[in-house]
Amino acid sequence: MRILFNICHPGQVHLFKNLIWNLEKRGHECKITVVDKEVTLDLLDAYGFEYDVLGVAKSSLFTKATELIKIEYKLYNMTNYFKADVLVGGVGNAYSAHVGQLTGKTSIVFDDTEHAKLAHLITDPFATIICTPSCFKKDLGKKQIRYNGYHELAYLHPDYFKPNPEVLRELGLNESETYIILRFVSWNADHDIGQHGIRNKMEFVKKLKKYGRVLITSEVELEPELEQYKIKVSPEKLHDLLYYATLYIGEGATTASECAVLGTHAIYVNTLRLGYTDEEEEKYDLVYNYSDPESIDGDALDKTIELLKNPNLWQEGKTKREKLLVDKINVTKFMVDFIEQYNQ
Repeated sequence: MRILFNICHPGQVHLFKNLIWNLEKRGHECKITVVDKEVTLDLLDAYGFEYDVLGVAKSSLFTKATELIKIEYKLYNMTNYFKADVLVGGVGNAYSAHVGQLTGKTSIVFDDTEHAKLAHLITDPFATIICTPSCFKKDLGKKQIRYNGYHELAYLHPDYFKPNPEVLRELGLNESETYIILRFVSWNADHDIGQHGIRNKMEFVKKLKKYGRVLITSEVELEPELEQYKIKVSPEKLHDLLYYATLYIGEGATTASECAVLGTHAIYVNTLRLGYTDEEEEKYDLVYNYSDPESIDGDALDKTIELLKNPNLWQEGKTKREKLLVDKINVTKFMVDFIEQYNQ
């Protein structure tokens, strides 16, 4: 079988990397095309993948629309040249869905983001199949296939992920040290319009410093007084850093969920809610969601301090992780089996 993966976000490199390697081991031929965004190309290079760049992610609706036409034209030609049997994409991959319709090929989209309304509007009617976690809060009709897992278990399941403490040495840390990761996102996705996360970043840092070392990763430029806390870590090593962290506080749902499946407690601060982070709070007590715009900073900070006062927080997180792993499936195995069986 010939499978074309169209990757539009750095997280999709992680989502599909083990799937691609497993399919290739089973004799299938895989092709990767990319819409360049943030560190996507860096990750693909770090994992040794070959790929073709179709275009660049744009910020405004107008430029996104014009770029979409260019990207789909190139993807259409690539699909025919590669003679793809199946097109696979991640959240809101309208490109693969549209080209699949035009070429009469199966398009499979793996989605976990309910509030990406525009992406659903232009993707779902054209996709052949949409696979979502079982906790996904929307009913997408007959095209929807639910599975008992999270995207993050496609690459952080213990069958694939083994934490490497080398990243700690690079940052001058040790495994027993208390350190807290703060993450700020760019807020330039369509569904981010009118939303927000942590408002008073400096207040968080001042309070957190009393409990351990503060490390900041950010997609946006920081205030000068926060620059001293910013770290540069290779994107492929971020998950090792999250595994050993005492606590994560951030505006990104994917990173919060990554922490949950790694057994690191996460404070998710965002006016948008998602089915998977809600479940990781309700069932596993590993993510704490704060979305009330009136009290978002104060509520999140109070919970942060409560958690940091627990000297056994790190170990308790790893124990909770074991329950999550027993409940959930190996998502990569599900994807491999589903793609092979569906095509047959």
